[in-house]
Amino acid sequence: MTTPDIDRLLDEMTLAEKVGQMTQVEKYSITPDEVAERGIGSVLSGGGGNPSPNRPETWADMVASFEEGALRSRLGIPLLYGVDAVHGHTNVCGATVFPHNIGLGASGDAGLVRRIARVTAEELAATGVRWDFAPPVSVPQDIRWGRTFESYSEDTELVTELGVAFLRGLQDVDGTGLSNPRAVLGCVKHFVADGGTEWGSAGGHAEVGDAEGSFGGVDDISDERRRTLEEHDSEFGEMYEHGRWGQRIDQGVAYLSEEELHRVHLPPYVAALSAGARNIMVSLSSWQDVKLHAHRRLLTDVLKGELGFDGFLISDWLAIDNLHPDYFKATVMCINAGVDMVMVPHDWRLFTKTLIQAVETGKVSVERIDDAVRRILTVKAELGLFEGVRADRSLIDAFGSIPHRAVAREAVAKSLVLLKNDGALPLRRDSGLLYVAGRAADDMGLQCGGWTIEWRGLPGGEISGTTLLQAVRSAVASDTEVVFDAEGAFGEKTADVGLVVIAEPPYAEMTGDRADLTLPPEDVALIERIRPKCDTLVCVFYSGRPLLVTDQLGAMDAFVAAWLPGSEGAGIADVLFGEVPFTGRLPFAWPRDHSQVPRTAMESSAEPPLWPRGFGLSVNQENMSRRGGYGG
Repeated sequence: MTTPDIDRLLDEMTLAEKVGQMTQVEKYSITPDEVAERGIGSVLSGGGGNPSPNRPETWADMVASFEEGALRSRLGIPLLYGVDAVHGHTNVCGATVFPHNIGLGASGDAGLVRRIARVTAEELAATGVRWDFAPPVSVPQDIRWGRTFESYSEDTELVTELGVAFLRGLQDVDGTGLSNPRAVLGCVKHFVADGGTEWGSAGGHAEVGDAEGSFGGVDDISDERRRTLEEHDSEFGEMYEHGRWGQRIDQGVAYLSEEELHRVHLPPYVAALSAGARNIMVSLSSWQDVKLHAHRRLLTDVLKGELGFDGFLISDWLAIDNLHPDYFKATVMCINAGVDMVMVPHDWRLFTKTLIQAVETGKVSVERIDDAVRRILTVKAELGLFEGVRADRSLIDAFGSIPHRAVAREAVAKSLVLLKNDGALPLRRDSGLLYVAGRAADDMGLQCGGWTIEWRGLPGGEISGTTLLQAVRSAVASDTEVVFDAEGAFGEKTADVGLVVIAEPPYAEMTGDRADLTLPPEDVALIERIRPKCDTLVCVFYSGRPLLVTDQLGAMDAFVAAWLPGSEGAGIADVLFGEVPFTGRLPFAWPRDHSQVPRTAMESSAEPPLWPRGFGLSVNQENMSRRGGYGG
């Protein structure tokens, strides 16, 4: 099918076909035949939405089956397939798993971030996926938020620089544009101020203001609708059952002034538009008690009007169900606010029926529908989808390849931040006896974190790569004895060096919100257990945010923030053994206690943070080397 005249194609489409184009469905909830019958515009794989067996070839086959379904529809409008590839194409076994964005923020290297996005795009394109729900350009102001690790920094300028670099890496292949089969549509998210919400503000909300009706958060939806959601989405049921919807920060309210919204949270989007953003995902959070998915002024008047965004807006997962207990009213709010495509993701029959009814009863205008569909079709045309661009299976040979993993290894090395070093680093390769403790030292799932194979990630897991323990064993001299015990039970002999690796368990949004940032007792006990068993103790810390370590620092001779480094543990060993220098700098200030959380509390604290943003030691100096200081 050649690129159509979009207006002429719109004239040929029925209302049902237009609504189909505005619908995105999770792959487990629809078949290729249903895509063909209803002219569905997009299918996604949510976290864990993987074929079996989970490998690049079967991914390409799965995506192709849905694409072929779309081409069998009456008008043959091509389908756009999307995934969350936030640190590599990490739903797929064998993918290159990069450090999460907080680590890339520590690197401060925009050129590296662009190369990472290019590798990610090529591994996506190998499987036929041409849409990545990345980059996040959140600017978190409270590290208790479970999505902090998806952000580059608490600093707007750094987030903007690296977010634009990632977007360009996805979308631009040697200046050839989106139509290149190796280009991938980026999705800048989540509009806007998702990183500015307040702790405990999730849940029901007040009057809508500039939208019709009143909000009831997820707690207030009807019992019938809740039961339907729980049947499809076990995570929804788990969160509701434990009564946590109002006890966290994710999907909360940003009580910010308009000045702060424009100064802190909007600049990454303005820059992304200049860099060619064609898709933006709307945030599940609220600004000033108005859900963003119903915020016509911000979505239509500001983003599409004042800023001139002529791509399309995609909703987030189950966003409509957050807007109003009446699904019809919620649908009307969402579409009239300016959302163009809706990630349903399960109950697509209800959504399409409801939106058609809304148009037929005059609650949503045909002009609003045509505007949404025109935007979607235009971007599909820009991607070359009407020209028959399909998976470039020749790229499968490079999937998770040595050159791709070399980029990830470089990223790991550049992301490490040395926070304390009392002459312990670099390690000697011939140190004699080296104890390694902590389950995380030899666990790829803990090393990679959330959004890896499964939505929240899993300890262990089917992840190709090198653990830190494997890398250490490869790095030491032949006469150095490396002894590993996850619990640090090493007997009576004292080692020259003890290396303890501790980690946050894998998590993602919602369940990753964490009120208590102290180390769990088992991690504290591990440090205390290994301290008397070694002359020098080095602690490597895997986490998606700073945690409180003030009380444990005295037991350590060196402390390294390794964030969530991904599949290439050899990058950590490269730096620990002095093959590569420490160059990372903190992308977030590190609090000394809970009184300095959130950031506003730190700024008003009488004491400085434990380490300011921009702090990072080299192994050759005890004075910190900064790229800027805290408070900028």
